[in-house]
Amino acid sequence: MRTLWQDLRYGLRAMRKSPGFTAVAVVALALGIGANTAIFSVVDAVLLRPLPFAEPGRLAAIWQTHPFGKKLGYEHLPAAPADFYAWRQSADAFEGLTALAGGNWNVTGGQEPERISGARVSTNMLALLRARPALGRDFAPDEETFGKNRVVILSHGFWQRRFGGDPAVVGRQIALDGNSFQIVGVMPQGFSFPRGMGIDPALGLDEDPALWTPLALPPGEAISRGNHFLAAVGRLKPGATFAQGLAQLAAVEQRLAEKTSSIEGKDWNVTVGPLHEQVVGKSRRAILLLLGAVAFVLLIACANVANLLLARANARTKEIAIRTALGANRRRIVRQLLTESVLLALVGGTLGALLTTWGVDALVAMGAGNIPRASEVGVDARVLGFTLFVSLATGVVFGLAPALTASRPDLNESLKEGSRAAGASGPRRQRVRSALVVSEVALALVLLVGAGLLLKSFARLQNVRPGFDYKNVLTMKMFLPDARYREEGKRARFYEEVLERVKNLPGVESVGGVSQLPLGGSEEIDGLTIEGRPRAESADAIMTAALRVVSPDYFKTLRIPLLAGRYFSEQDAANSQGVMIVDETFARRYFPGEDPVGKRVDEQGSLTEKGYMTVVGVVASVRHASLDAEPKPTMYLSSRQSPWHTMVLAVRAKVEPASLAAAVRREVAAVDPDQPVSDVQTYEQVFARAVAPQRFNSTLLAAFAALAMLLAAVGIYGVIAYTVTQRAHEMGVRIALGARTSDILRLVVGQAMSLTMIGVGLGLVASFALTRTMSGLLFEVSASDPAVFASVALLLGAVALAASIIPARRATKVDPAVALRYE
Repeated sequence: MRTLWQDLRYGLRAMRKSPGFTAVAVVALALGIGANTAIFSVVDAVLLRPLPFAEPGRLAAIWQTHPFGKKLGYEHLPAAPADFYAWRQSADAFEGLTALAGGNWNVTGGQEPERISGARVSTNMLALLRARPALGRDFAPDEETFGKNRVVILSHGFWQRRFGGDPAVVGRQIALDGNSFQIVGVMPQGFSFPRGMGIDPALGLDEDPALWTPLALPPGEAISRGNHFLAAVGRLKPGATFAQGLAQLAAVEQRLAEKTSSIEGKDWNVTVGPLHEQVVGKSRRAILLLLGAVAFVLLIACANVANLLLARANARTKEIAIRTALGANRRRIVRQLLTESVLLALVGGTLGALLTTWGVDALVAMGAGNIPRASEVGVDARVLGFTLFVSLATGVVFGLAPALTASRPDLNESLKEGSRAAGASGPRRQRVRSALVVSEVALALVLLVGAGLLLKSFARLQNVRPGFDYKNVLTMKMFLPDARYREEGKRARFYEEVLERVKNLPGVESVGGVSQLPLGGSEEIDGLTIEGRPRAESADAIMTAALRVVSPDYFKTLRIPLLAGRYFSEQDAANSQGVMIVDETFARRYFPGEDPVGKRVDEQGSLTEKGYMTVVGVVASVRHASLDAEPKPTMYLSSRQSPWHTMVLAVRAKVEPASLAAAVRREVAAVDPDQPVSDVQTYEQVFARAVAPQRFNSTLLAAFAALAMLLAAVGIYGVIAYTVTQRAHEMGVRIALGARTSDILRLVVGQAMSLTMIGVGLGLVASFALTRTMSGLLFEVSASDPAVFASVALLLGAVALAASIIPARRATKVDPAVALRYE
C-alpha cells in the first residue's frame, strides 16, 4: 500500500505538471465514459432490472395468435373474453390470471369536467402483482360481477391532483360518464400498471392509469369469441414453467375450437412468455445498438489517450532509463505507468459521472414514449458502480500498450547526454501509434455508416406522403357517455351542433370529425362481405378492412382527394339505406378492374346493423397505423348515419392552430357544459409523435458518430503533428537538398491518408457485417446501401485530410539551418 500511495502521489504530480495533456485526456475519457454510463442507465432499467413486483420472473404475458392476424401484420392479438375465462378455469400451472382492458371516462362534478384514462381489470390484479392500496381496500371478488362493479381505486397522482391528497377520500363518490362510482382505495406512489408493459396502444390501455375499476362484462359479451380486447397476465405457480403454461392454454384453445362451428372461431392459438420480454418488446435491438455505439466511442477515446501516453512516454524515456539503471524491474515500471493511467481514467470517470446526470435527463426527455419504463431510468448505485468499473477497465485498456512499450528503454542511447534518441520514437512505438489511429478510423467509420443509414431511413420516412395534409390543423378528442347519449340521434345532433359552431369561429377554414385519427395510435378492423359473393369458408378467405366513422367535411378538412363518386352529403342523414366511402386500397383489393361505386358491402362489426351499404365514393388511401406501414383497405361510414361515441375533431385553421383551442373548448361547453375535450394538440405534434422512435434512434446515433469522428480527427492530427516534430531534422535536410513545399506536403499528408485508407478499408468490411443487425430499424434503405457507405468513406477521408493539413504546413516551415544546427 505504501508503494501504491507513492505511485498515486507521483501520478498526481505528473498530471499537474502537464495540464494540457491532462485536460485533453480527461475530457476525451469523460465524454466516452459519460456516454456509456448514460446508455447503461437505460439498459439497466429496461433490460437488466426486474419488474417492480414481487417474484417478477413468474409473471407471464399471454396473447392469442391467428394465421389471418399474422397475414394482416399482427403477430400477437388480444384475448377474447370467452377464451380468457376458459383459460382461467383450466390453467393449473398458474396461480391466477388477470385481464386488463382500456377504460376512458368523463369525470364530472365539483370541478371542471375532464377526460381521464384508466383500466378495467380483473379483481385479482393487485393480488396477482403482490400489490396493496395505500389507503382503503382491494377489489372484492364479487365486484367482477356485472352490476356490482361501481367501485374504483385511484392512482396516487390522480388522488393528489383531483382530490388534493385528502386521506378521507375513501368512501366518497366519483361521477364517471354520468354514473356514480364509490372510491374504495388509493394506490401508493410509484405504482402504475400497466406502465411500461409494452401494451399495444390500440387496446386503449393508458400506461399511466388515473384509476382502476373492475372488469365486469355483460353476460353476452363475456361469452364472445369474436371481440378481442383483453391483455392477459398470469403468475406461474412455484416450479411451473412457461412451456407448461403454454401447453395447458393451447389445450384449452383446442377444446374451444372443437365446440365452435364459425370460421372465425377456428385456428386460434396462444403464446405465453415472460412479462419482462413483453416490456422490452421491439426496443431491445435499438437499445443494444446504442450501447454498442457508445462502446465504440469509448474505444476511440481510449485509442486517443493511448496515443497521448505514447507521446508522453517518449518525453520520459530518460526518466524511465534512469529508474531501470537504478534497479527498477519492468513490472515495477509498468505498475507505475498503469497507476497513472488508471488515475487519469478515474478523474475522467468522475467528470463523466457528472455529465451522466445531465445526459440521463436528456435521454429520458428525448425518449419519453420510446423507452419502456422510462420513468425508472436514473443514476443510482448500480449505474455509479458501472461507471467505476468502466473507468478502471478503461485505465488498463488505454494504459497497457504505452506502459509495455515504454518499459523497455534502450539504456545506452537513452542515457547519452543530448542524444536525440532520448526524445525519439522508435519503429515499434510508431507502429503502435499508427495501429491505434487505424483502429480509431475503422471504429468511427462503422458508427458513421450506422448513423448514415438511420438518418437516410428517417429522411425517407419523413418524405412519405401520408395521404392527407396535416399542416395547420388542430385536433381534440370527445367521448359521449351512454348515460346521456345512448340514442344515436342524440349523439348525431350533438356532433352536428359542435361542428357547426366550430366551423363559424373566426380563423377556422373547415372542421371535420373522425372516430380514429390517422397516426393517432388506434385502429378498428372489421370483417365484411360483398353482395353477390359467397361468404368466406376459411380463415384465409375472410375479407377485412379498417373502419372509420367521419363527418361530411372530414375529407375536405384533411384534404383527402376524391377519386370517384361523391363525398357524404346532407341528404345521407335521412337516407334509410346505409352508404359508405371506400379508399383506393379497398377498391384495388376487392374490386380489381371494377368500379366500386354502386356496389353493396356489409360491414360485419359492432358499429352498425344496417346490413348492406352502398358505396358512393372512392377516396385516396391514408397511412393510418404508421408512416412505414402500407395503407390497409378502409371503409368510411357517415357520422350522420352511424354516430359513434368517440369523435376526434380536426380543425383546419387560417391562423396558428393552437390559438383556437380555447375557443373550440368554449363551443363544446356551450353545447354541453359537462362534456370535456382531451388530447388537444396540433396535427404536427401527432405527426412528430408518430416518427419519434426513428428520430430518437437516428439523433442519438448521429451524435455518437459525430463525436467519434471528432475524436478520430484529433487522433490523426496528434499522430501527424508528433511525427512532424520527431522528423524535423529529416524535413530540414530534405528542404536543404531542394525539396519543394509540395513535396513536403505530399510526404506528410500521404502518411496520414495511408493510415486513413487502411482504417476506412477495415471499417467498410466491419460495417458490411455489423449493419445487417440494423435492418429491422431501417425504412426503404438497405443495410448495405452503397451511397451511404461511399459518402461516409469520402467524409471521413476529407476530415482526415483536413486534420493532417495543419501539421503538414508546419513541416514546410522548418528552417534547415536550425534543424541542422540542432543535430
